[in-house]
Amino acid sequence: MSTPQSKTGGQVLVDRLIRHGIEDLFLIPGIQLDWAVDALRQRPDEISLFIPRHEQTTTYMADGYYRATGRTGAAMVVPGPGALNAGAGLSTAYASNSKVLFVTGQIHSTGLGKGLGLLHEIKDQTGFVKGLTKWSHLAGSPEDIAPSVDAAFARLEAGRPRPVGLEIPHDFLSSKVEGEPRAVTQDAPPAEAPDAGLYDRAAALLDAARLPVIYAGGGVLSADAGGPLRELAEKLGAPVVMSDNGRGAISDAHPLGMNALAGRAVFQHADVVLVVGSRFIDALTPTPSWPAGTIRYIYINIDADDLTAPRTAEVAIRADAAQGLRELGARVKKRTALSNEDARRVKDWASAQIEQVEPQASYVRALRDAMPEDAIFVNELTQVGYLARIAFPVFAPRTYIGPGYQGTLGYGFPVALGAAVGGRGKRVVSITGDGGFGWNMQELATARRYRLPVTLVVFNDGHYGNVRAIQKREFGAEVAVELTNPDFRLLASAFGVPYVQADSPEALFGAVRAANDEPGPVLVEVKLGVVPSPWHLLRLQPMKGMTGPAAPANPLGEPR
Repeated sequence: MSTPQSKTGGQVLVDRLIRHGIEDLFLIPGIQLDWAVDALRQRPDEISLFIPRHEQTTTYMADGYYRATGRTGAAMVVPGPGALNAGAGLSTAYASNSKVLFVTGQIHSTGLGKGLGLLHEIKDQTGFVKGLTKWSHLAGSPEDIAPSVDAAFARLEAGRPRPVGLEIPHDFLSSKVEGEPRAVTQDAPPAEAPDAGLYDRAAALLDAARLPVIYAGGGVLSADAGGPLRELAEKLGAPVVMSDNGRGAISDAHPLGMNALAGRAVFQHADVVLVVGSRFIDALTPTPSWPAGTIRYIYINIDADDLTAPRTAEVAIRADAAQGLRELGARVKKRTALSNEDARRVKDWASAQIEQVEPQASYVRALRDAMPEDAIFVNELTQVGYLARIAFPVFAPRTYIGPGYQGTLGYGFPVALGAAVGGRGKRVVSITGDGGFGWNMQELATARRYRLPVTLVVFNDGHYGNVRAIQKREFGAEVAVELTNPDFRLLASAFGVPYVQADSPEALFGAVRAANDEPGPVLVEVKLGVVPSPWHLLRLQPMKGMTGPAAPANPLGEPR
């Protein structure tokens, strides 16, 4: 036991988490965490615990928590298999630029690196954690716990948002720490301010452009830069094309707010493009999302790696998105590069193509119409979800969550649970396929236990639908894609979760709207057959091999 003059390492850890503003913690307890978990037990009014049914869900929930709120999500698991299980959620958080604090136990400090076969020992856990975080640290002593946590939070707040990792041997958590632990106030190097001349050059390019276009990525959301983005766009009269991660940077209801499909039309006429807060890289090949050609590019990114080849930048500015957009907004001249009428024509052109993909377009429309405007939508890798990347209207930041470049099947439902915790009562609508839902269907228990307001829509076609479609297209045959599913009505009943079957867009609308009044989770099953591919419409350029009906003529005319 600790004395008034001392604390256990576990108590020091919990104290530091609370001091840094952690109010909710996603964890699964185990023997190497016992002293930390007991310290959490002692402070129930200051930090709430959420215990899912699988370790991967701890990091998924932390990811969803951050993406719905902008507040750091925190996850804690035992070492070895616990840390490895949590790796899926950690890799998704890394790909999606999420502030996640990942705390994992370690084996006894005197056994590290010796291969003695201690419980939960793996050969190089430190290297594994390092590979999925932007910064990680193995505590070197009980006294190192407090400064390690301080350093972790300093790193979380510096530069590009990404997870950080902290490993603590279990004997450090049970050891006594005498006196007040020393603090670390700054452990991350400050970023250098960009040369003002770069902003002047960028502003001159935008002012001289015939049609400037702004491409907004997830960095705009991370920086809470929606206001400066909208002000710059309105001052220039420039369309804003949003990446998958950037959805909600400005409202889709804004005349200048455009999805990636509409972006095809304006990019064909653009002569200067400002890329802000985006990697701007194709999904499958190491090439830019749109080739240079006659376009001159300006890049603003907080990560220096995203300003270099294979991108070609006329002006490259390393800066936070909000800072960069404000600087440019103060420098450019007011004008109207694209009229609201022309912008409407572009958006109608994109919508007309989306409406041809049925029944997915009707299901997406039913979801949007049934949801409150401020509800949080978590999109998955499923046939309806693919079209939703461009077809689902997003009206506010942090109300749309996608899979990021990791594309982790099954991520959506557990991420939605974390978003619901952070949303503090906001309805969360999570769509998934029957394949992806199989990864984490046990988390119905978590949704029910904590009465989380999640409407889970499972589109059930009995297959790994997208894999099946690719096999059919490429090889004319299919293999290893058929699924044996449970009776979803009985599954929901077993967990005490209300269930609805909805086999039409109209029925889905009614089920989702009715679920808005439920205090906890609802499972909605939608049975689907084979549906047409939407892939020819996704992204600025269609993925290689993805073809569909010929697009109508560019609403802005032939490119110059």
